[in-house]
Amino acid sequence: MPTTDTSEKGLESLIVADMTAASWTPGASEDYNREYAVDLVQLRAFVHATQEPLVAAFNLDEEGPACRKFLARLQGEITKRGVIDVLRSGINHGAHHLDLFYGTPSPGNPKAAERFAANRFSVTRQLKYSRDETQLALDLGLFINGLPIATFELKNSLTKQTVEDAVQQYKGDRDPRELLFQFGRCVVHFAVDDAEVRFCTHLKGKASWFLPFNQGWNEGAGNPPNPDGLKTDYLWKRILTPRGLTDILENYAQIVEKEEPKTRRKKREQIWPRYHQLDVVRRLWPTQERMVRANAT
Repeated sequence: MPTTDTSEKGLESLIVADMTAASWTPGASEDYNREYAVDLVQLRAFVHATQEPLVAAFNLDEEGPACRKFLARLQGEITKRGVIDVLRSGINHGAHHLDLFYGTPSPGNPKAAERFAANRFSVTRQLKYSRDETQLALDLGLFINGLPIATFELKNSLTKQTVEDAVQQYKGDRDPRELLFQFGRCVVHFAVDDAEVRFCTHLKGKASWFLPFNQGWNEGAGNPPNPDGLKTDYLWKRILTPRGLTDILENYAQIVEKEEPKTRRKKREQIWPRYHQLDVVRRLWPTQERMVRANAT
């Protein structure tokens, strides 16, 4: 096996090991339905655990017409509204409403805490996403209750490949017409090496726009040295924890509609926060929370 593949797989293994140690479930590429862009095993497990009567109502345990009709409905709602809103609000199908995610529980609410614990955060290695026969695969895919949330392309500077190579891979090798890469289907796409992180919310081939998601170092770009591991492990150890990702989906990530000043045409943009936006708000939030509680007593 080539050295480059071994190194990328080593980084892949490290990330998955860290994430599964922090309550993420290992997913399997063969469980991913490429026609509907959903991990059926994780989706079924979530519905079984939280809304059992709907399993029979949608015939989720059998891949027959009723199940395909439901999956088509789910896919259509994500296409129309985006996965962020579908997670937040669920979907209606026939006479039934399906919740697809349970958010941050309020303090002292055991039922809400139980529901949040039923969410299935899963990470899948070598995700085969392509609907044609090439069986193209991504390094990592992240899912919540079977719905794709994020993708990763990984590189290792020790093999003289960097985050820029990962960016170019997204731009040149990942067809934006693939269902997984269409607007609103995933929340974010990460290009990652052992030193830097960049992200994109809408893949458009060569026109894809990647922004840095770095901590900064010495009042400049990049990331500080990490005596305990890789410079970029804050991404999966601190940002993409189940609680951290839930916070982003509830309070930061969104689709906004904007109007072009010259053409007056409306277009939709998907928002993912920059690292420093998250960092500042999360540093301030404990202080704000203490003030609110103090004023309430």
